Amino acid sequence: MATAAELEKIAWEIRLALIDMFAWGKAHHFGGSLSCAEIIAALYFYKMNYSAEKRSDPSRDRFIMSKGHCVPTQYVALARLGVLPAEELKTIKQLGTRLQGHPDVRKTPGIEACTGSLGQGLSFANGVALAGRLDGLRFNVFVVVGDGELQEGQVWEAAMTTAHYHLGNVCLIIDRNHYQSQGEVDVLKRIEPLEERWRAFGWRPVRVNGHDPMALCQALDQVEPKATQPLVIIAETVKGKGMCFLEGSYVGHNASITEAQYLEARDDILAKLQELESSHGA
Repeated sequence: MATAAELEKIAWEIRLALIDMFAWGKAHHFGGSLSCAEIIAALYFYKMNYSAEKRSDPSRDRFIMSKGHCVPTQYVALARLGVLPAEELKTIKQLGTRLQGHPDVRKTPGIEACTGSLGQGLSFANGVALAGRLDGLRFNVFVVVGDGELQEGQVWEAAMTTAHYHLGNVCLIIDRNHYQSQGEVDVLKRIEPLEERWRAFGWRPVRVNGHDPMALCQALDQVEPKATQPLVIIAETVKGKGMCFLEGSYVGHNASITEAQYLEARDDILAKLQELESSHGA
C-alpha cells in the first residue's frame, strides 16, 4: 500500500509513460487520460485488492474504466503491476496490438469490461456486484466515469439500481475535469449540482481534489464490501494535467501533438518528478 507521497510520484510517472506511449503525430486521448492519473494510482496502488497474482482470483476487487477512451492510463498501471509487459505500451492503437484505444476484455489482461460506448460502465458494475453477492463473494467494484458521460441517461438508470439493491461495494468516481470532446461540460449540458443529484438517487457523495492523493485515499477508505449505501467520489481534476499547452481545455480531448510539444511536455514532467524527488527526500 503506497503512501500519499508515493502515489503522487506514481501519478506523475504514469503521465510520463502516457506521453511516451502516445508520442507525436497520431491522435490520442491526452486530456482525460492525464486528468485521471492520481485516481488510477490511488485505486491500484492504495485501495484495491488486486495484483498480477490475483488477476483471476474471484475475490479480487474489480475496476471498470467506463470512459473507455482513457484506458491508456489503466494500461500503464497494469504494466507497473506486471500484468502487461512495459515494452508493450508503445504498441498502443497499432494494428493487431492487445492495447487498443478502447478496452477489450477478450484480448487484454487486466481488463474487466469492454467500454467506451459511454454510460454503460456503472450498469456493468452493478451486474458484477450482484453476481458476487449471489456467489457469496465480498469484493469492491470501482468505476471511473467522465463528467461529460453523466449526460447519458443510462448512468442515472444504473444509479437507481445500485442504490435500490444496496450495492455499497460499488464506488463511482467522476473525473470532473469540466471538459468533453466539443467544449465545456456545463455549457453543453449542465450536470451540477452533483452532490444534491447523487444524494437524491440514494448515494453518498463526496467531492475532493482529484489531484490530491491523500484526499482520494481518505474518500476511498469509506468503501468496503459490507456497506449498504454506494459512494460517489466527485474528483475535481484538470483536463490534460501535466501538458501546459493542453491543460484546462477540450482541445486535447483527442488530439495529435508535434514532436516539439512532446519534448516540451516530457521535460516539464521530468522536472516535476525531480521536484518531487527533492521535496520527498528532504
